[in-house]
Amino acid sequence: MLMSSAEAKVRSPRKHGVIARKLAMDILAGRYAPGHILPGEIEFSEQLEVSRTAYREAVRILAAKGLVESRPKLGTRVLPRGQWNVLDPDILGWMFEGEPDEKFIHDLFELRMIIEPAAAALAAEKRSGTQLAMMGHALENMAGHGLATLAGREADQIFHRIILEAADNEPLVALTSSISAAISWTTSFKQRHRKLPRDPVPEHRNVYAAIADSDPDAARDAMRVLIELALQDTRETL
Repeated sequence: MLMSSAEAKVRSPRKHGVIARKLAMDILAGRYAPGHILPGEIEFSEQLEVSRTAYREAVRILAAKGLVESRPKLGTRVLPRGQWNVLDPDILGWMFEGEPDEKFIHDLFELRMIIEPAAAALAAEKRSGTQLAMMGHALENMAGHGLATLAGREADQIFHRIILEAADNEPLVALTSSISAAISWTTSFKQRHRKLPRDPVPEHRNVYAAIADSDPDAARDAMRVLIELALQDTRETL
């Protein structure tokens, strides 16, 4: 039965997205080390019984994320880790689907400690009433659902995202999707083999209260404590 053009457009991205994920997981797990030349499109498409077009589209996805580069006659080569866009939300997701490198997890928390306390301080100075209301709503959803649920983790992401947006700094806001993805995946990782050791909502309430009071120093300190405790929970998981 022939597919309509609309059906083809829906299915094609799914196919090359699946191929991109498989290749990325192999690269991130070290099965394809930096410098390794990936199988050619003919060989790979025959192995997985996919079209050469889907394979090429998958390679383009990975090239855009800095994982590989393709050159005529030389093939597709895995790039050194230093060239990977490790803050890309897809790469973060692929890393945490497997067993993420322990140092990389600590690096993510270091990044959060650099960015989020400063963002919270700026948010305390610049936030709007609407943004404060959105933070409060997300906080109540976190408390109601709990971070063991998808709804609770989504509320957590929204809470942190609104703080970054409320900082009203365009380059900082550009990091929102990456920081949100890091928060989501590290929160899920902490619960991979056990329940969360404690309720993190009180620390979030402290951050919210400081921002609501327009107290940048208190907001900075409260966010720092929140991240330190989150790292402590993650260390126990590791």
